[in-house]
Amino acid sequence: QVQLVESGGGLVQAGGSLRLSCAASGRTFSTSAMGWFRQAPGKEREFVATINWSGGHTYYADSVKGRFTISRDNAKNTVYLQMNSLKPEDTAVYYCAASRGLFAGSWYHEYDYWGQGTQVTVSS
Repeated sequence: QVQLVESGGGLVQAGGSLRLSCAASGRTFSTSAMGWFRQAPGKEREFVATINWSGGHTYYADSVKGRFTISRDNAKNTVYLQMNSLKPEDTAVYYCAASRGLFAGSWYHEYDYWGQGTQVTVSS
């Protein structure tokens, strides 16, 4: 079993930055692909970014490419999402997710464990 706890959300002005963290429990973190998803009010949960087990491969949604960076520290069992040049449309609850596989993509069903989410609000 893996437990995920997100932190780092908050209120920021458009153009600002935030760094989300996701701390994972369990001994399988270093062999798990990790992802970030988000869900805005009234919308479906959508893919943001994913990183493979070693950190050597990343993939982003087109809407965040060039602005967001996903990274991981396997020694700390933590995955990060650096968000720059934030826009009001980035406002959402951001969820961290873990896959049992070494690699995972943008599909919700590829992930087996989910955090409870952290709110990110970008004001215009």
